[in-house]
Amino acid sequence: MPPKKQKNPSVNISSSLEESEEFSLETTVPTEDISSSDERDRTGTQKVTRQLIERKELLHNLQLLKIEMSQKNLIIDNMKVDHLTKTEELEERLNVALYQKQVLALRLDSQLQLTQDESRKQQALRKQEMDVILLRQKQLEETNRQLCDKAGDLRRSLRDLELTEDKYKELRDVPEERLSITEYVAVFFYEVVSPLKAQLSELHVKRNSLTDDLDTHRTEIKALMKSYEEERRVRSELEIRNQRLTLELADTKGLIQEGDFKRDNYSNTKRERDAFECEVRESRKRLELLEMTHEVQTRERNELSREVSTLQQSVTLLQKDKEYVHRQSMELNVRCAHQEDRLERLHTQLDDAQRAREEVYHKYIASRDHYKTEYENKLAEELENIRLKTSQEIDNLQRTSKEMYERENRNLRETRDNAVLEKDRATTAERETQARYDQLLE
Repeated sequence: MPPKKQKNPSVNISSSLEESEEFSLETTVPTEDISSSDERDRTGTQKVTRQLIERKELLHNLQLLKIEMSQKNLIIDNMKVDHLTKTEELEERLNVALYQKQVLALRLDSQLQLTQDESRKQQALRKQEMDVILLRQKQLEETNRQLCDKAGDLRRSLRDLELTEDKYKELRDVPEERLSITEYVAVFFYEVVSPLKAQLSELHVKRNSLTDDLDTHRTEIKALMKSYEEERRVRSELEIRNQRLTLELADTKGLIQEGDFKRDNYSNTKRERDAFECEVRESRKRLELLEMTHEVQTRERNELSREVSTLQQSVTLLQKDKEYVHRQSMELNVRCAHQEDRLERLHTQLDDAQRAREEVYHKYIASRDHYKTEYENKLAEELENIRLKTSQEIDNLQRTSKEMYERENRNLRETRDNAVLEKDRATTAERETQARYDQLLE
Protein backbone atom coordinates (compact mmCIF):
# COMPACT_ATOMS: atom_id res chain seq x y z
CA MET A 1 0.00 0.00 0.00
CA PRO A 2 1.28 3.53 -0.73
CA PRO A 3 1.70 5.86 2.26
CA LYS A 4 -1.32 8.00 3.07
CA LYS A 5 -1.28 11.69 3.81
CA GLN A 6 -2.24 11.83 7.46
CA LYS A 7 -3.78 14.96 8.90
CA ASN A 8 -4.93 15.45 12.44
CA PRO A 9 -8.46 16.83 12.39
CA SER A 10 -8.52 16.94 16.20
CA VAL A 11 -5.91 19.71 16.11
CA ASN A 12 -8.16 21.82 13.89
CA ILE A 13 -11.18 21.14 16.09
CA SER A 14 -9.28 21.97 19.29
CA SER A 15 -7.85 25.13 17.72
CA SER A 16 -11.32 26.21 16.61
CA LEU A 17 -12.66 25.50 20.10
CA GLU A 18 -9.85 27.50 21.70
CA GLU A 19 -10.52 30.40 19.33
CA SER A 20 -14.22 30.26 20.15
CA GLU A 21 -13.44 30.18 23.90
CA GLU A 22 -11.07 33.13 23.58
CA PHE A 23 -13.67 34.95 21.56
CA SER A 24 -16.33 34.19 24.14
CA LEU A 25 -14.01 35.31 26.96
CA GLU A 26 -13.34 38.50 25.11
CA THR A 27 -17.06 39.07 24.86
CA THR A 28 -17.68 38.34 28.53
CA VAL A 29 -15.03 40.67 29.89
CA PRO A 30 -16.68 43.93 28.83
CA THR A 31 -20.04 42.66 30.10
CA GLU A 32 -18.59 42.39 33.59
CA ASP A 33 -17.13 45.86 33.28
CA ILE A 34 -20.43 47.16 32.01
CA SER A 35 -22.33 45.44 34.82
CA SER A 36 -19.95 46.92 37.42
CA SER A 37 -20.32 50.37 35.89
CA ASP A 38 -24.09 49.91 35.86
CA GLU A 39 -24.05 49.05 39.50
CA ARG A 40 -21.97 52.12 40.26
CA ASP A 41 -24.30 54.27 38.18
CA ARG A 42 -27.30 52.69 39.84
CA THR A 43 -25.86 53.36 43.25
CA GLY A 44 -24.91 56.82 42.09
CA THR A 45 -28.08 57.61 40.23
CA GLN A 46 -31.13 55.47 40.67
CA LYS A 47 -33.21 57.42 38.18
CA VAL A 48 -31.97 55.94 34.91
CA THR A 49 -33.50 52.42 35.25
CA ARG A 50 -35.03 52.48 31.81
CA GLN A 51 -31.72 53.20 30.13
CA LEU A 52 -30.08 50.44 32.14
CA ILE A 53 -32.70 47.93 31.04
CA GLU A 54 -32.24 48.87 27.40
CA ARG A 55 -28.49 48.70 27.76
CA LYS A 56 -28.74 45.25 29.38
CA GLU A 57 -30.98 44.08 26.57
CA LEU A 58 -28.52 45.34 24.01
CA LEU A 59 -25.63 43.69 25.82
CA HIS A 60 -27.59 40.47 26.04
CA ASN A 61 -28.37 40.58 22.32
CA LEU A 62 -24.72 41.29 21.58
CA GLN A 63 -23.68 38.31 23.67
CA LEU A 64 -26.22 36.12 21.88
CA LEU A 65 -24.88 37.27 18.51
CA LYS A 66 -21.33 36.50 19.57
CA ILE A 67 -22.40 33.05 20.77
CA GLU A 68 -24.18 32.45 17.48
CA MET A 69 -21.08 33.60 15.59
CA SER A 70 -18.92 31.23 17.60
CA GLN A 71 -21.36 28.41 16.77
CA LYS A 72 -21.20 29.33 13.08
CA ASN A 73 -17.41 29.30 13.29
CA LEU A 74 -17.59 25.85 14.86
CA ILE A 75 -19.88 24.68 12.06
CA ILE A 76 -17.46 26.09 9.48
CA ASP A 77 -14.54 24.33 11.19
CA ASN A 78 -16.48 21.06 11.27
CA MET A 79 -17.30 21.42 7.58
CA LYS A 80 -13.62 22.06 6.88
CA VAL A 81 -12.73 18.94 8.84
CA ASP A 82 -15.33 16.89 6.92
CA HIS A 83 -14.02 18.28 3.66
CA LEU A 84 -10.47 17.38 4.64
CA THR A 85 -11.50 13.85 5.68
CA LYS A 86 -13.40 13.34 2.41
CA THR A 87 -10.40 14.67 0.49
CA GLU A 88 -8.15 12.25 2.35
CA GLU A 89 -10.55 9.37 1.63
CA LEU A 90 -10.61 10.26 -2.05
CA GLU A 91 -6.82 10.53 -2.12
CA GLU A 92 -6.61 7.20 -0.33
CA ARG A 93 -8.98 5.61 -2.87
CA LEU A 94 -6.92 7.13 -5.68
CA ASN A 95 -3.73 5.73 -4.16
CA VAL A 96 -5.41 2.32 -3.76
CA ALA A 97 -6.54 2.41 -7.40
CA LEU A 98 -3.03 3.36 -8.52
CA TYR A 99 -1.57 0.60 -6.38
CA GLN A 100 -4.05 -1.94 -7.82
CA LYS A 101 -3.15 -0.72 -11.28
CA GLN A 102 0.54 -1.29 -10.54
CA VAL A 103 -0.22 -4.73 -9.05
CA LEU A 104 -2.30 -5.69 -12.09
CA ALA A 105 0.44 -4.46 -14.42
CA LEU A 106 3.06 -6.47 -12.52
CA ARG A 107 0.79 -9.51 -12.44
CA LEU A 108 0.14 -9.17 -16.16
CA ASP A 109 3.87 -8.87 -16.85
CA SER A 110 4.61 -11.93 -14.71
CA GLN A 111 1.79 -13.91 -16.36
CA LEU A 112 3.03 -12.87 -19.78
CA GLN A 113 6.55 -13.91 -18.85
CA LEU A 114 5.28 -17.25 -17.53
CA THR A 115 3.27 -17.89 -20.67
CA GLN A 116 6.26 -17.01 -22.84
CA ASP A 117 8.48 -19.35 -20.81
CA GLU A 118 5.85 -22.07 -21.01
CA SER A 119 5.51 -21.59 -24.77
CA ARG A 120 9.30 -21.76 -25.14
CA LYS A 121 9.38 -24.97 -23.08
CA GLN A 122 6.53 -26.46 -25.10
CA GLN A 123 8.27 -25.49 -28.33
CA ALA A 124 11.51 -27.08 -27.11
CA LEU A 125 9.62 -30.25 -26.14
CA ARG A 126 7.88 -30.35 -29.52
CA LYS A 127 11.23 -29.90 -31.23
CA GLN A 128 12.71 -32.76 -29.21
CA GLU A 129 9.71 -34.95 -30.02
CA MET A 130 10.03 -34.11 -33.70
CA ASP A 131 13.74 -34.98 -33.60
CA VAL A 132 12.90 -38.31 -31.95
CA ILE A 133 10.14 -38.95 -34.51
CA LEU A 134 12.47 -38.14 -37.42
CA LEU A 135 15.16 -40.42 -35.97
CA ARG A 136 12.59 -43.18 -35.51
CA GLN A 137 11.37 -42.62 -39.06
CA LYS A 138 14.89 -42.98 -40.41
CA GLN A 139 15.35 -46.19 -38.42
CA LEU A 140 12.02 -47.54 -39.68
CA GLU A 141 12.90 -46.64 -43.26
CA GLU A 142 16.23 -48.43 -42.89
CA THR A 143 14.57 -51.52 -41.38
CA ASN A 144 11.90 -51.36 -44.09
CA ARG A 145 14.54 -51.28 -46.79
CA GLN A 146 16.32 -54.22 -45.18
CA LEU A 147 13.05 -56.15 -44.89
CA CYS A 148 12.24 -55.39 -48.54
CA ASP A 149 15.64 -56.71 -49.58
CA LYS A 150 15.17 -59.80 -47.42
CA ALA A 151 11.66 -60.32 -48.79
CA GLY A 152 12.93 -60.03 -52.37
CA ASP A 153 15.75 -62.48 -51.66
CA LEU A 154 13.31 -64.84 -49.93
CA ARG A 155 10.84 -64.58 -52.83
CA ARG A 156 13.58 -65.33 -55.36
CA SER A 157 14.93 -68.18 -53.25
CA LEU A 158 11.49 -69.81 -52.76
CA ARG A 159 10.81 -70.13 -56.48
CA ASP A 160 12.79 -73.36 -56.96
CA LEU A 161 12.37 -75.80 -54.04
CA GLU A 162 13.09 -79.08 -55.88
CA LEU A 163 15.82 -81.22 -54.26
CA THR A 164 17.53 -84.37 -55.37
CA GLU A 165 17.92 -87.27 -52.99
CA ASP A 166 21.67 -86.73 -52.66
CA LYS A 167 21.16 -83.05 -51.92
CA TYR A 168 18.45 -83.94 -49.38
CA LYS A 169 20.76 -86.41 -47.61
CA GLU A 170 23.51 -83.82 -47.58
CA LEU A 171 21.22 -81.12 -46.10
CA ARG A 172 19.58 -83.52 -43.63
CA ASP A 173 22.89 -84.11 -41.87
CA VAL A 174 23.43 -80.36 -41.45
CA PRO A 175 21.92 -78.90 -38.19
CA GLU A 176 18.94 -76.57 -38.54
CA GLU A 177 20.78 -73.55 -37.11
CA ARG A 178 23.26 -73.60 -39.99
CA LEU A 179 20.62 -73.96 -42.71
CA SER A 180 19.31 -70.97 -44.59
CA ILE A 181 15.59 -70.29 -44.94
CA THR A 182 15.54 -71.56 -48.52
CA GLU A 183 17.36 -74.78 -47.63
CA TYR A 184 15.16 -75.34 -44.56
CA VAL A 185 11.96 -74.83 -46.60
CA ALA A 186 13.29 -77.07 -49.40
CA VAL A 187 14.12 -79.86 -46.91
CA PHE A 188 10.72 -79.55 -45.25
CA PHE A 189 9.00 -79.52 -48.65
CA TYR A 190 10.97 -82.59 -49.75
CA GLU A 191 10.10 -84.44 -46.52
CA VAL A 192 6.42 -83.65 -47.02
CA VAL A 193 6.22 -84.29 -50.77
CA SER A 194 8.49 -87.36 -51.19
CA PRO A 195 6.27 -89.80 -49.18
CA LEU A 196 3.28 -88.41 -51.01
CA LYS A 197 4.99 -89.05 -54.35
CA ALA A 198 5.90 -92.62 -53.30
CA GLN A 199 2.37 -93.22 -52.08
CA LEU A 200 1.03 -91.79 -55.33
CA SER A 201 3.22 -94.12 -57.43
CA GLU A 202 2.13 -97.12 -55.30
CA LEU A 203 -1.47 -96.11 -55.75
CA HIS A 204 -0.93 -95.87 -59.52
CA VAL A 205 0.53 -99.40 -59.60
CA LYS A 206 -2.25 -100.71 -57.40
CA ARG A 207 -4.85 -99.02 -59.55
CA ASN A 208 -3.38 -100.60 -62.71
CA SER A 209 -3.38 -104.08 -61.12
CA LEU A 210 -6.94 -103.59 -59.90
CA THR A 211 -8.06 -102.45 -63.35
CA ASP A 212 -6.46 -105.63 -64.83
CA ASP A 213 -8.24 -107.80 -62.25
CA LEU A 214 -11.45 -105.96 -63.00
CA ASP A 215 -11.07 -106.67 -66.71
CA THR A 216 -10.43 -110.39 -66.07
CA HIS A 217 -13.42 -110.59 -63.74
CA ARG A 218 -15.55 -108.85 -66.31
CA THR A 219 -14.52 -111.40 -69.00
CA GLU A 220 -15.24 -114.26 -66.57
CA ILE A 221 -18.62 -112.75 -65.75
CA LYS A 222 -19.38 -112.44 -69.45
CA ALA A 223 -18.42 -116.12 -70.04
CA LEU A 224 -20.52 -117.23 -67.08
CA MET A 225 -23.43 -115.17 -68.35
CA LYS A 226 -23.10 -116.83 -71.75
CA SER A 227 -23.02 -120.32 -70.18
CA TYR A 228 -25.94 -119.37 -67.98
CA GLU A 229 -27.91 -118.24 -71.02
CA GLU A 230 -27.04 -121.49 -72.83
CA GLU A 231 -28.15 -123.62 -69.88
CA ARG A 232 -31.27 -121.55 -69.55
CA ARG A 233 -32.04 -122.10 -73.21
CA VAL A 234 -31.44 -125.89 -72.82
CA ARG A 235 -33.66 -125.92 -69.78
CA SER A 236 -36.45 -124.17 -71.68
CA GLU A 237 -36.10 -126.70 -74.50
CA LEU A 238 -36.26 -129.57 -71.98
CA GLU A 239 -39.31 -128.06 -70.38
CA ILE A 240 -40.96 -127.78 -73.79
CA ARG A 241 -40.04 -131.38 -74.55
CA ASN A 242 -41.33 -132.45 -71.14
CA GLN A 243 -44.62 -130.72 -71.83
CA ARG A 244 -44.83 -132.40 -75.20
CA LEU A 245 -44.08 -135.78 -73.64
CA THR A 246 -46.68 -135.21 -70.97
CA LEU A 247 -49.18 -134.42 -73.70
CA GLU A 248 -48.17 -137.52 -75.58
CA LEU A 249 -48.43 -139.48 -72.34
CA ALA A 250 -51.90 -138.13 -71.84
CA ASP A 251 -52.80 -139.07 -75.37
CA THR A 252 -51.27 -142.45 -74.83
CA LYS A 253 -53.24 -142.91 -71.66
CA GLY A 254 -56.33 -142.03 -73.61
CA LEU A 255 -55.47 -144.62 -76.16
CA ILE A 256 -54.68 -147.13 -73.43
CA GLN A 257 -58.13 -146.68 -72.15
CA GLU A 258 -59.25 -148.05 -75.34
CA GLY A 259 -59.41 -151.78 -75.10
CA ASP A 260 -57.65 -152.94 -78.14
CA PHE A 261 -54.75 -150.58 -77.93
CA LYS A 262 -54.27 -151.50 -74.31
CA ARG A 263 -54.05 -155.15 -75.06
CA ASP A 264 -51.92 -154.81 -78.11
CA ASN A 265 -49.49 -152.10 -77.05
CA TYR A 266 -49.34 -152.57 -73.32
CA SER A 267 -45.76 -153.75 -73.23
CA ASN A 268 -44.59 -151.08 -75.69
CA THR A 269 -46.43 -148.39 -73.86
CA LYS A 270 -45.04 -149.58 -70.58
CA ARG A 271 -41.53 -149.50 -71.96
CA GLU A 272 -42.05 -146.08 -73.43
CA ARG A 273 -43.55 -144.90 -70.17
CA ASP A 274 -40.63 -146.25 -68.22
CA ALA A 275 -38.26 -144.69 -70.70
CA PHE A 276 -40.10 -141.40 -70.49
CA GLU A 277 -40.13 -141.55 -66.69
CA CYS A 278 -36.41 -142.24 -66.68
CA GLU A 279 -35.90 -139.41 -69.09
CA VAL A 280 -38.06 -137.11 -66.93
CA ARG A 281 -36.07 -138.05 -63.81
CA GLU A 282 -32.83 -137.43 -65.64
CA SER A 283 -34.11 -134.11 -66.94
CA ARG A 284 -35.21 -133.17 -63.41
CA LYS A 285 -31.80 -134.12 -62.06
CA ARG A 286 -30.17 -132.10 -64.80
CA LEU A 287 -32.53 -129.21 -63.99
CA GLU A 288 -31.62 -129.38 -60.28
CA LEU A 289 -27.95 -129.53 -61.21
CA LEU A 290 -28.38 -126.56 -63.49
CA GLU A 291 -30.23 -124.65 -60.76
CA MET A 292 -27.45 -125.43 -58.29
CA THR A 293 -24.81 -124.30 -60.76
CA HIS A 294 -26.93 -121.22 -61.48
CA GLU A 295 -27.11 -120.38 -57.77
CA VAL A 296 -23.35 -120.89 -57.41
CA GLN A 297 -22.72 -118.67 -60.41
CA THR A 298 -25.09 -115.98 -59.06
CA ARG A 299 -23.27 -116.07 -55.72
CA GLU A 300 -19.94 -115.81 -57.49
CA ARG A 301 -21.30 -113.00 -59.62
CA ASN A 302 -22.52 -111.14 -56.51
CA GLU A 303 -19.14 -111.63 -54.85
CA LEU A 304 -17.41 -110.40 -57.97
CA SER A 305 -19.73 -107.39 -58.14
CA ARG A 306 -18.96 -106.62 -54.48
CA GLU A 307 -15.25 -106.94 -55.18
CA VAL A 308 -15.67 -104.70 -58.21
CA SER A 309 -17.49 -102.11 -56.06
CA THR A 310 -14.74 -102.26 -53.40
CA LEU A 311 -12.12 -101.90 -56.12
CA GLN A 312 -14.02 -98.96 -57.57
CA GLN A 313 -14.20 -97.40 -54.11
CA SER A 314 -10.46 -97.89 -53.64
CA VAL A 315 -9.90 -96.34 -57.07
CA THR A 316 -12.07 -93.36 -56.13
CA LEU A 317 -10.19 -93.06 -52.82
CA LEU A 318 -6.90 -93.11 -54.69
CA GLN A 319 -8.21 -90.46 -57.05
CA LYS A 320 -9.33 -88.39 -54.06
CA ASP A 321 -5.90 -88.80 -52.45
CA LYS A 322 -4.32 -87.69 -55.67
CA GLU A 323 -6.64 -84.70 -55.85
CA TYR A 324 -5.91 -83.92 -52.18
CA VAL A 325 -2.16 -83.97 -52.80
CA HIS A 326 -2.62 -81.80 -55.87
CA ARG A 327 -4.87 -79.44 -53.89
CA GLN A 328 -2.30 -79.22 -51.09
CA SER A 329 0.40 -78.32 -53.57
CA MET A 330 -1.93 -75.72 -55.11
CA GLU A 331 -2.75 -74.37 -51.64
CA LEU A 332 0.95 -74.04 -50.88
CA ASN A 333 1.43 -72.13 -54.11
CA VAL A 334 -1.61 -69.95 -53.35
CA ARG A 335 -0.35 -69.36 -49.82
CA CYS A 336 3.03 -68.31 -51.15
CA ALA A 337 1.33 -65.91 -53.58
CA HIS A 338 -0.90 -64.66 -50.75
CA GLN A 339 2.15 -63.98 -48.59
CA GLU A 340 3.73 -62.07 -51.47
CA ASP A 341 0.53 -60.03 -51.89
CA ARG A 342 0.44 -59.43 -48.15
CA LEU A 343 4.04 -58.22 -48.25
CA GLU A 344 3.16 -55.84 -51.07
CA ARG A 345 0.11 -54.60 -49.11
CA LEU A 346 2.32 -54.05 -46.08
CA HIS A 347 4.65 -51.98 -48.25
CA THR A 348 1.71 -49.91 -49.48
CA GLN A 349 0.38 -49.54 -45.92
CA LEU A 350 3.82 -48.41 -44.78
CA ASP A 351 3.90 -45.82 -47.56
CA ASP A 352 0.38 -44.68 -46.61
CA ALA A 353 1.42 -44.46 -42.96
CA GLN A 354 4.43 -42.35 -43.90
CA ARG A 355 2.25 -40.04 -45.99
CA ALA A 356 -0.33 -39.83 -43.18
CA ARG A 357 2.42 -39.05 -40.67
CA GLU A 358 3.72 -36.27 -42.92
CA GLU A 359 0.17 -34.90 -43.30
CA VAL A 360 -0.34 -35.03 -39.52
CA TYR A 361 2.99 -33.28 -39.02
CA HIS A 362 2.01 -30.50 -41.47
CA LYS A 363 -1.40 -30.21 -39.80
CA TYR A 364 0.29 -30.04 -36.40
CA ILE A 365 2.60 -27.24 -37.57
CA ALA A 366 -0.33 -25.34 -39.13
CA SER A 367 -2.50 -25.78 -36.01
CA ARG A 368 0.40 -24.75 -33.77
CA ASP A 369 0.94 -21.55 -35.80
CA HIS A 370 -2.80 -20.91 -35.83
CA TYR A 371 -3.14 -21.37 -32.07
CA LYS A 372 -0.02 -19.29 -31.49
CA THR A 373 -1.38 -16.38 -33.53
CA GLU A 374 -4.80 -16.79 -31.92
CA TYR A 375 -3.22 -16.79 -28.44
CA GLU A 376 -1.15 -13.70 -29.25
CA ASN A 377 -4.24 -11.93 -30.61
CA LYS A 378 -6.27 -12.86 -27.53
CA LEU A 379 -3.43 -11.73 -25.26
CA ALA A 380 -3.17 -8.41 -27.11
CA GLU A 381 -6.95 -7.96 -26.92
CA GLU A 382 -6.97 -8.74 -23.19
CA LEU A 383 -4.10 -6.32 -22.60
CA GLU A 384 -5.92 -3.66 -24.59
CA ASN A 385 -9.15 -4.34 -22.66
CA ILE A 386 -7.30 -4.13 -19.33
CA ARG A 387 -5.61 -0.90 -20.40
CA LEU A 388 -8.94 0.57 -21.52
CA LYS A 389 -10.66 -0.53 -18.31
CA THR A 390 -7.90 0.92 -16.12
CA SER A 391 -7.91 4.17 -18.10
CA GLN A 392 -11.71 4.33 -17.88
CA GLU A 393 -11.63 3.66 -14.13
CA ILE A 394 -8.94 6.32 -13.65
CA ASP A 395 -10.97 8.77 -15.73
CA ASN A 396 -14.10 7.93 -13.74
CA LEU A 397 -12.22 8.39 -10.46
CA GLN A 398 -10.74 11.66 -11.63
CA ARG A 399 -14.12 12.86 -12.87
CA THR A 400 -15.93 11.83 -9.68
CA SER A 401 -13.19 13.31 -7.49
CA LYS A 402 -13.27 16.51 -9.55
CA GLU A 403 -17.05 16.68 -9.30
CA MET A 404 -16.85 16.02 -5.56
CA TYR A 405 -14.16 18.66 -5.13
CA GLU A 406 -16.23 21.14 -7.11
CA ARG A 407 -19.37 20.30 -5.14
CA GLU A 408 -17.54 20.56 -1.82
CA ASN A 409 -15.87 23.79 -2.89
CA ARG A 410 -19.22 25.17 -3.99
CA ASN A 411 -20.80 24.15 -0.70
CA LEU A 412 -17.87 25.61 1.21
CA ARG A 413 -18.05 28.82 -0.78
CA GLU A 414 -21.77 29.05 -0.09
CA THR A 415 -21.27 28.37 3.61
CA ARG A 416 -18.37 30.85 3.65
CA ASP A 417 -20.51 33.49 1.96
CA ASN A 418 -23.33 32.79 4.39
CA ALA A 419 -20.92 32.96 7.31
CA VAL A 420 -19.43 36.20 5.98
CA LEU A 421 -22.91 37.63 5.58
CA GLU A 422 -23.80 36.53 9.10
CA LYS A 423 -20.54 38.00 10.34
CA ASP A 424 -21.26 41.26 8.52
CA ARG A 425 -24.75 41.35 9.96
CA ALA A 426 -23.34 40.61 13.39
CA THR A 427 -20.68 43.31 13.05
CA THR A 428 -23.25 45.81 11.82
CA ALA A 429 -25.54 44.86 14.68
CA GLU A 430 -22.61 45.15 17.08
CA ARG A 431 -21.71 48.55 15.69
CA GLU A 432 -25.31 49.65 15.98
CA THR A 433 -25.53 48.42 19.55
CA GLN A 434 -22.18 50.03 20.34
CA ALA A 435 -23.43 53.27 18.83
CA ARG A 436 -26.60 53.01 20.86
CA TYR A 437 -24.56 52.20 23.91
CA ASP A 438 -22.33 55.20 23.29
CA GLN A 439 -25.37 57.34 22.79
CA LEU A 440 -26.81 56.06 26.02
CA LEU A 441 -23.56 56.74 27.82
CA GLU A 442 -23.45 60.25 26.47
